[in-house]
Amino acid sequence: MRLVIARCSVDYAGRLTAHLPSAPRLILVKADGSVSVHADDRAYKPLNWMSPPCTLKEGDGDVWTVESKGGEKLIITLEEVMHDSSHELGVDPGLIKDGVEAHLQELLADRIETLGEGYSLIRREYPTAIGPVDILCRDADHRTVAVEIKRRGEIDGVEQLTRYLELLNRDPHLAPVKGVFAAQEIKPQARVLATDRGIDCVVLDYDALRGIEDDKLRLF
Repeated sequence: MRLVIARCSVDYAGRLTAHLPSAPRLILVKADGSVSVHADDRAYKPLNWMSPPCTLKEGDGDVWTVESKGGEKLIITLEEVMHDSSHELGVDPGLIKDGVEAHLQELLADRIETLGEGYSLIRREYPTAIGPVDILCRDADHRTVAVEIKRRGEIDGVEQLTRYLELLNRDPHLAPVKGVFAAQEIKPQARVLATDRGIDCVVLDYDALRGIEDDKLRLF
């Protein structure tokens, strides 16, 4: 990962245009090829970014041009570089789920038909460049479905699934891929965001999946 702190301006040209005036910012260039520009607020969210696959060209006059396969461009004009360092982070082990989430994943994979008649399992922990998808399966129409499982469903989980879907839908062997956000409890804000992004929400009954109570999996 390369970390650059610089006074810079940023211009985006693609489906629309956007301009960030000159200010001190953090630029992250990750090993997966992504480039993101951050301010000292907004938590983890970048001001602007380019997802992989994309190319970075450092031109004359400290102008960086980041271009996606679709021709979108992020042009970063560096005026003053205050820090520039690179670090090898290696392979990340990913988020380790707690015992309940891990068991929910195992139970749902064994009973994948509880998501709907005709569902079939492709694989648990399906690997991607940004981490494993909890469950990858197919529905009755043979459409690929990515399932993200949480004990408590919050906005971060929806964002995580959104990133997986963006990546999986670039694979012609899998696309189109739809998403299912599954949890024992789903917060209202997370449900609204998921619905807005076309992601189905499923409330999981842990005891029912374990066979203790009647199956009461609810799809909203």
